[in-house]
Amino acid sequence: MNVDAVQAIDRTLLTAFVPPVSDYDHASDGWQEAEYRAFETANGSFGGYWTGEPGEVSFASWPYNEICLLVKGKVALVDREGGRREFTAGQAFFVPAGFAGRWVTVEPSEKYFIAIMN
Repeated sequence: MNVDAVQAIDRTLLTAFVPPVSDYDHASDGWQEAEYRAFETANGSFGGYWTGEPGEVSFASWPYNEICLLVKGKVALVDREGGRREFTAGQAFFVPAGFAGRWVTVEPSEKYFIAIMN
């Protein structure tokens, strides 16, 4: 494999993919997000760039391990017991597969991400 296999993660060069709202247990009115997937591996892991507008989704179990680097905005993860962690631009964080709760996009946000399938 040569350098031609190396790809820039630049949303202006990628096609937007909007995950179906049915992937979540609940989505707030007006929930908006888009993924710009730069790669996908043979085991189904993928990564790229994500954008989201204020709103929230809830889920019983996060489907994969995810590494995030927030480059714009503010998001929060809230667990079922009410525990809350907030992240702002410049912070990186890890969401483990199986996490149950809510993803809250507090203000318009953008992140680089890698979703690792088990």
